[in-house]
Amino acid sequence: MRGDDGVKGSKSVPTVFFITHPDVVIDPDMPVPDWRLNERGRARMWAMIAYPWIRGVRLIFASGERKARDAALILADRLGLSGYTIIDDLGENDRSATGYLANQEFEATADAFFAHPQESVRGWEPAIAAQTRIVGAVEKILSQPGNGDLAIIGHGGTGTLLYCHLAGLPIDRRYDQPATNGGNWFAFDCTSRQLLDHGWRSIDASAGEQT
Repeated sequence: MRGDDGVKGSKSVPTVFFITHPDVVIDPDMPVPDWRLNERGRARMWAMIAYPWIRGVRLIFASGERKARDAALILADRLGLSGYTIIDDLGENDRSATGYLANQEFEATADAFFAHPQESVRGWEPAIAAQTRIVGAVEKILSQPGNGDLAIIGHGGTGTLLYCHLAGLPIDRRYDQPATNGGNWFAFDCTSRQLLDHGWRSIDASAGEQT
């Protein structure tokens, strides 16, 4: 069935929305976890309240990284919630060994990160370790009592690792979020942990689901 939120499933069971932070201010002189949302990223988060699928969210959890916290605060304000909860293990894969990398070098290193999940590529946290960490963080969140849907604000890399786990897929970059400067989401059933059938979607593309 499809409810008024445009997401298939029974609304008697809460839905979990995993949302990646949108566009950021890239500052090579600042640690990547300290990057913040840029104006476009903030505007995209502000616009999400127009979409029916987000309106049932009653709890928000976020990575401790600045860009995820920025996004979570905007969403909480727009939904009239008192705030959000930081879960540090929702953070992106640890890339501090290299710090900032220019785009071409970053993409090549990210390809290797996904292609060799058991290995530490250039000192990065191995993909399998990052996957174990984020799956554990999500399970911790879902073990807490609460009513209504949940939103988890995180990152593209670990979000993809979570997606692969939930879908029963091997770690592979082919399951990465769309190339939209972040700001994508997928949803899964809180009880069964089953992914809902649409896969990744842009927070912008969801405008087509307005009622």
